[in-house]
Amino acid sequence: MASSKQDLGKMAAPDQWLLEHGNIKLLSRERRGRSAHNMSSSSLRKKSDRTLVSKIRVGCLRKFLANLQEVLLGTKLAILFLAIPFAILAEYRNFGRPWIFALSLLGLTPLAERISFLTEQIAFFTGPTVGGLLNATCGNATELIIAILALTQNKVDVVKYSLLGSILSNLLLVLGTSLLCGGIVNINKEQKFDRKQADVNSLLLLLGLLCHLLPLMFTYVGKTPEITAVGTLQLSRASCFIMLVAYIVYLVFQLWTHRELFEADEEGEDGDVVGDDETPAIGFWSAFIWLVLMTGVVALLSEYVVATIEAASESWGLSVSFISVILLPIVGNAAEHAGAIIFAFKNKLDITLGVALGSATQIAMFVVPLSVIVSWIIGIDMDLNFNLLETGSLALSIILTAITLQDGASHYMKGLVLLLSYFIISACFFVYKSPLNGADSNNLVTSPGQGIMRL
Repeated sequence: MASSKQDLGKMAAPDQWLLEHGNIKLLSRERRGRSAHNMSSSSLRKKSDRTLVSKIRVGCLRKFLANLQEVLLGTKLAILFLAIPFAILAEYRNFGRPWIFALSLLGLTPLAERISFLTEQIAFFTGPTVGGLLNATCGNATELIIAILALTQNKVDVVKYSLLGSILSNLLLVLGTSLLCGGIVNINKEQKFDRKQADVNSLLLLLGLLCHLLPLMFTYVGKTPEITAVGTLQLSRASCFIMLVAYIVYLVFQLWTHRELFEADEEGEDGDVVGDDETPAIGFWSAFIWLVLMTGVVALLSEYVVATIEAASESWGLSVSFISVILLPIVGNAAEHAGAIIFAFKNKLDITLGVALGSATQIAMFVVPLSVIVSWIIGIDMDLNFNLLETGSLALSIILTAITLQDGASHYMKGLVLLLSYFIISACFFVYKSPLNGADSNNLVTSPGQGIMRL
């Protein structure tokens, strides 16, 4: 056993030497400050047994296999990595498009958790600020990549539906399930959480909602859609810049001025430490290279998902809106969602809220406006008018969540109400059949009495 530890120390030595002489210092937990997203993902990780790898005498090969084992086998979702080669094989062998869609979705599930793991490894060396910025950028990398690829194929409806679904799933499904399960398991305990973080996220979500409501209401001020189409698009683009400015200030608030509000409490009720890794599992450059590779695989699978979503819709008899709003967010973020629920079981609601509200805020205030600006750059008209039904669902979800969290305490009844609300919205999109890019919105006559508008 002693020789194994020495071998492991030798394995880590080159990276540590390189980082020291590269002026990048290794930070302890106290200095790097782990976010709720990192804490949530860490609940699905497992220790890698490097006994066999440590016996390899060739240093470079030993180091490569150790990194490979840590990255690919260091998660409880490792079995789902098998879906990635099968998805690629199905694409090149021209298998059924629904199979490609399903395998790609399964392959995206462990990748999202691994990206979170790699950003945390980088944060060991770069500090909490750069680590937080990486997490803010890569935390919802799957949604952002799917949105950009869908825009390049002019599938604006898919972008709007998938981003809306991500927000709804975080606010209602993840938070609702967490509060319900946590309330039942800890039924004899008082579940408290810090309202300050929840209040900040709720304010930003309400600001994002305002930016969605105004373009929607703007379409009603003119007699015909032709009069308001250009104004709606211009208002949406202006609102997106304001949303991005608010998100940048939010990052400053989160990472510098009020960092203590957002740092996850790693001390358990009995004094145990949740996620007690004091040292990085892999080196800085190894983590950086793996992060680039993982992001590339996410982009490849996301391209498959976007290209095959209509075929899956026709084959399964489900509308594209239901698949985009319900299935994509559930499967794509399953790892992060499971972590949030696990911490609710442990009565660590601050981490759960940090995951659910933080992710919803990031999508609403960063991914959505960035998607609109990217569409503008590539010459595609995308606005913030998410349709009356979709915007109404978003508004009610944000308001319901804000009311639920207003007193700083939780019980299972609050979680049940949020979860049932998600089921109702899911049923609504299940029966709602909307044509996908089937008509030009400028040729549709709408009025408040009609109640339904195309995206």
